[in-house]
Amino acid sequence: MTADGKFEIFLVTAPGLEAALCEEVRSKGFNSAKAVPGGVTIRGGWPEVWRANLWVRGAGRVLAVIDAFRVQHLAQLDHRARQVRWADILSREVPFRVEVTCKKSRIYHSGAAAERIETAIREELGASCTPDADILVRARIEHDVCTIALDTSGELLHKRGYKEAVNKAPMRETMASLFLRQCGYHGTEPVVDPLCGSGTFVIEAAEIAARLNPGRARHFAFEQFVNFDAAAWQQMRDANKPRTPTAHFYGSDRDAGAIEMSRANAERAGIAAFTEFRQCSVSDLIAPAGPPGLVIANAPYGTRLGDKQELAPLYRALGHTLMTRFAGWRVGIITIEASLAHATGLPFLPTAAPVAHGGLRVTLFQTAPLP
Repeated sequence: MTADGKFEIFLVTAPGLEAALCEEVRSKGFNSAKAVPGGVTIRGGWPEVWRANLWVRGAGRVLAVIDAFRVQHLAQLDHRARQVRWADILSREVPFRVEVTCKKSRIYHSGAAAERIETAIREELGASCTPDADILVRARIEHDVCTIALDTSGELLHKRGYKEAVNKAPMRETMASLFLRQCGYHGTEPVVDPLCGSGTFVIEAAEIAARLNPGRARHFAFEQFVNFDAAAWQQMRDANKPRTPTAHFYGSDRDAGAIEMSRANAERAGIAAFTEFRQCSVSDLIAPAGPPGLVIANAPYGTRLGDKQELAPLYRALGHTLMTRFAGWRVGIITIEASLAHATGLPFLPTAAPVAHGGLRVTLFQTAPLP
């Protein structure tokens, strides 16, 4: 942390989505945003930490880097950890926990390193260390440099606070928002998800169009820090000025339970008036009236929801429906298997690198506006 109170803030995302997250962060007014492996860095103070948690849709968590120093042995780590000004941020009344990763360093035992940092905080601050604590201190020791950061988010940021029901193989909201951005969606056109599951893409698209802050309905770990200003935070939250979307957002699924989930989730998110969900097979799907927009789907992958050979007819049916009824619409399909994507017969553009998702690597297949 520098004399002006600024420090590095790291917004975490899945590898492969850094550029999309960086574009979003810059669009939200964080001008110092820089894409790095695993996320995006910005510089700022605690108000920027709050804004990042409240505003940014694509980040999985927000880390505040509070110190960094060279260490080559555990005694040195113990000494330097005691010099961190823990009392300026953490409360002795709130339990904490420590996670450490070590890479290419003389200190290679992450468990021993975590014990040294835990002991330093306990003895210097007086707080207790518990394995299920909400407050997480993260230390990364790489090339003999220890970087200490606080997880300011708490629960992962895809947990927006409204989704009580999820379907099989759900797409995280954070990842869905970045795939929407990669497809060129910015909130001014209709969106259709023909395999909507619990409604993630439709709800994210509607929230973006309505300019609703993704963190509006949840709490964050930084609210338990001693430097937290509740009045300033409430003012920041109240400053959100939603708008009424000009487009509508449509989800369909052949599973009646998925439609029920989606409607309930949209209602809790406060965007039910702009969304429509109906039980429908992809073969019966028709384009909504009005100008074209984006069709996007987290399609079944095969390895988790069925054999690839059994899924090929679904992909072919989807492609036929889109080619014959969705002229002028762009398409984005997320799947792990290129052969399934190409079974649609859609004219896909060149793909970017795969993205880690649920232990798999998924790829976004996109088209230009369909003829």
